[in-house]
Amino acid sequence: MRINARSQEAKEAYALVEMLQGYFVQKLDDVSHALGKDRGCEAVEWLRDGGVHGGGVRYETRDETVFDRGSVNISQVHYDDMPQKRLGSATAISTIIHPENPHAPSMHMHISWTQMRDGSGYWRLMGDLNPALQNDVFKRDFDMALERVSDVLYEEGTAQAERYFFIPVLGRTRGVSHFYLEGYNSGDFESDKAFAERFGKAVIDAYIGIILQALQYYRTYSAEEKSQQIDYHTLYLFQVLTLDRGTTSGLLVHDQNDVGIMGSIPSHVNRPLLYSWLEKMPKPQDVLLLSLIEALPEGKIVEVTEVVKKRLANAVREHYRKYPEALSMQASGEIIPPTVENHK
Repeated sequence: MRINARSQEAKEAYALVEMLQGYFVQKLDDVSHALGKDRGCEAVEWLRDGGVHGGGVRYETRDETVFDRGSVNISQVHYDDMPQKRLGSATAISTIIHPENPHAPSMHMHISWTQMRDGSGYWRLMGDLNPALQNDVFKRDFDMALERVSDVLYEEGTAQAERYFFIPVLGRTRGVSHFYLEGYNSGDFESDKAFAERFGKAVIDAYIGIILQALQYYRTYSAEEKSQQIDYHTLYLFQVLTLDRGTTSGLLVHDQNDVGIMGSIPSHVNRPLLYSWLEKMPKPQDVLLLSLIEALPEGKIVEVTEVVKKRLANAVREHYRKYPEALSMQASGEIIPPTVENHK
């Protein structure tokens, strides 16, 4: 049995992420019904310490004619019975969708409420569009949605995102349109929660509109376009596993949800392309990248199965336990509050 956090704010945050999960999953199922094989997402539950400290539920896409990989994960971990911990609870929705058609961009969204033992807390909001093939119309639509919903916070959120999603050794950002607020708290919990809801729905609605356009207009694609998508998916894996603080934090805190945390990883990557970036990596991150490459199967275009995901997760954990100072080399959008947990 999964036990939820006791604080009122944590309860309200969980109701919010649960609502956003249902909202998004229904829209993804509608896309499958309209343009695929009508195979809805399926729920997978995981428990933290047998449910004593919470856990979560992720919905995974099952229609492979529409989705390469997709996961809509919500979770709540708490330490109500451990007064020695500074962290009270962490509640989050984190989702990544990688469509099968290379003309349809990937999308990542994360909304979380983190509450400390003393009752203080903060929100973390992220939304980013990640295309394999450039499409200025889709970028414009996502940019406009982010600007409308964030209003006066747009400039700050896009500036943080430009820093957070930048990949120094490749001289580019992971995606083309992104927003990121770290440690956000206006002092009014209800107002901030309402903003988090509007933000989540705006990102979801904009993305669903984009993939519906893409899948209806680009009904076919070439082998070269699919190859470009796999190369982009390789870059996505590279950024997530070498720079993303949230992913690393979740993997270091526990190993009870490795497959869920690694839900952002696409189904196939280009192993030689990943290897070609090895010489660009600073020490000791070159050791991390080599460990990730060795965790993958042999070959050129290789599949990232659940077994491979667990090997990749272990590679990340072992690296930062051996080189804890390397955590300072990860992405930063702003001054980062103390890392507690992330539940991708």
